[in-house]
Amino acid sequence: MKKYQLINDTKKIRRITLYRIQALKNFGNIKKGDVGGYVQSENNLSHNNTCWIYDNASVFGGAIVFGDASVFGDASVFGDADVYEDARVYDNAKVYGDARVYGDAEVSGNARVFGDTQVYGNMKITS
Repeated sequence: MKKYQLINDTKKIRRITLYRIQALKNFGNIKKGDVGGYVQSENNLSHNNTCWIYDNASVFGGAIVFGDASVFGDASVFGDADVYEDARVYDNAKVYGDARVYGDAEVSGNARVFGDTQVYGNMKITS
């Protein structure tokens, strides 16, 4: 069963339309009806586990958030980047290219993680 749907609250980034998500059921700290951040399509956020995109955060392109990961604040994940396990990307951070953020890692502030970079374990990247 799907845990969220795309709703008709949109924003544009680089001529790409992103859709706000809304929870269809309770899971983790999310309650049915809660609205989250923005995705380009359902391919950007897994329907499994407790992963979620909050606030005004955006995930688009070939990027995906899965596992129990979270993206929030005004953060962006795009390109072919992956955020998974218990990782967190927040504030104004950007993760893009082929970057991977996983484990208990955090990317925050105005940090940029890109290319083939991997942030994992208990690493914290901030600026």
